[in-house]
Amino acid sequence: MFKCGKCIETATQPSCREEFLRLPGDFAGEPEPSDVPVRMGRRQLILWLATLSAGCVTPLPAPLGRSRPDPVVVPPVRPPKLGQTWTYGVRNVFNGQPIDSLTETVLSVGDKIRIGRVSGHAGPFREEEIQGPWGMILQDPHWTPMVTFSSALPLWPQELKTGWNRDYYTRYEIPDLKGSLFDWRLSMTVLGWEDLVVGAGTFRTLKFFNHIRFQSHEFYYRLSSERMETLWFVPEIGRWAMRRSSGVYYIEGFGSRMREDDLEWSLQSMSG
Repeated sequence: MFKCGKCIETATQPSCREEFLRLPGDFAGEPEPSDVPVRMGRRQLILWLATLSAGCVTPLPAPLGRSRPDPVVVPPVRPPKLGQTWTYGVRNVFNGQPIDSLTETVLSVGDKIRIGRVSGHAGPFREEEIQGPWGMILQDPHWTPMVTFSSALPLWPQELKTGWNRDYYTRYEIPDLKGSLFDWRLSMTVLGWEDLVVGAGTFRTLKFFNHIRFQSHEFYYRLSSERMETLWFVPEIGRWAMRRSSGVYYIEGFGSRMREDDLEWSLQSMSG
C-alpha cells in the first residue's frame, strides 16, 4: 500500500500524489506535455536532493525496444475470449521498485466486454473495465478514481501504422459524482513498431503515445490536469506488453506542479 498526503490506495492505479521529480529523458523520444513548464518547488527539490544523498533511488530505465519497419501485412487484433487472462508486474518508475501484480481476466463477451482485475496484494477490485465494442473503452478503472465515459474512446489506434494521429473529445463521470460530467480530451499518436522483451516473452508491438487533457472532478483547486502514457500494443494478444502512465497538475495558489504516480505495467504471463 502507498500512503501520501491525500490518499491511501494500492499502487496498481495512478493516484494524486505530491510531485517526485521526473528527469527529462524518462520517456525518451516521446512528446512532452505542451503547456506545463518544468519547474520544481523548494519542497520537491529538498526531497530530490535527499534521495540523491541517500543513494537509494534508481529510476527504471526507458524500455529498450528494437525499432522495425511497419509490417507489410498488419496483423489483425485478436478478439476477446472468455477466461482469457493477462498478468502484469507493476513497478514504480521513480525508484524502480516492484510494488504489485495485476491480473486481468475477460469475464464476459458480447456487445460489451467485461474485464475483471485482481491485485496480488489487495485481491479482487470491485471496479471492472468495460469495453463496447472490443477496443472501445466505456468504463476505465485504470485511473483513480475510475472514469465512465459518455461516449466510448479507442484503447488503441484505429490504424496500426507509424505516424497515425487522432484527437478525441468526450466527457466522463466518477462513481461518487454520478450525473456530473467533466471534459476529457485524448490525443493518440503512433510512434512506430518495436520488438519488445518482457517477462512473458518477445513481442512485435505497436508503440503509441496518449496525451490526455482533462477537467478534474476536483476542479475547485486542481488545475491544468494532464496525463501521459506510452503503450506497447500487441495485436495478436489484444492487449499491451507494456504500459507506462504518469500525470501532472497544478494546485491553485502553488507555483510548482504536482504529480500522479509514475508507474509501469509489464506483461509477465498470459493464458487463454
